Amino acid sequence: MSPKTKRKKQAKILRIFRKVHRLMGAFLFIFFFIISISGLLLGWKKNSAGLLLAETQKGSSSEFSEWLPLSVLYEKAATVMKDSVDVTTPIVLDRVDIRKDKGVIKFIYEDHYGLQLDGATGNLLEFGKRHSDFIENLHDGSVLDTYFKTSGNPIKLIYTTLMGIALLVFTITGFWLWYGPKRMRKTF
Repeated sequence: MSPKTKRKKQAKILRIFRKVHRLMGAFLFIFFFIISISGLLLGWKKNSAGLLLAETQKGSSSEFSEWLPLSVLYEKAATVMKDSVDVTTPIVLDRVDIRKDKGVIKFIYEDHYGLQLDGATGNLLEFGKRHSDFIENLHDGSVLDTYFKTSGNPIKLIYTTLMGIALLVFTITGFWLWYGPKRMRKTF
């Protein structure tokens, strides 16, 4: 292959990569913007002075033998939720997080509420909205599954797959847009 033909071929590949890079960038701009801002916030959530995620409090004992039974702690958490949140809203427990070393048990609810109880006394240590949960759902696309009430998170799976492939394509095309002209200059 002659150097001129080789150069034309490389230039054509560069034009194709530039077009793919530009079109995908224009089409996916808003999604990448949301992912980048939410990713930044999630990276800082534990250092947000309680704005995004409440700091884990310290309970009175880290010995399980001194803790109240889980059923008692659960009932205390349920009582706090019933007294603090509109009773017309169904209260659904999402998960329980035990922090033995801090003597705290966290109850996290589906509507992004969370509370922390002292494991030994059952006293309320922290209650509030968990803004980081919404940001995480926005970041991974599961907010759309919640909105459309889909089961099995199909929108999240499609969204994360497309965004992952798009990031891979951007990486490859971006690298080639940087490296291709250097390669062409070396060749001639």
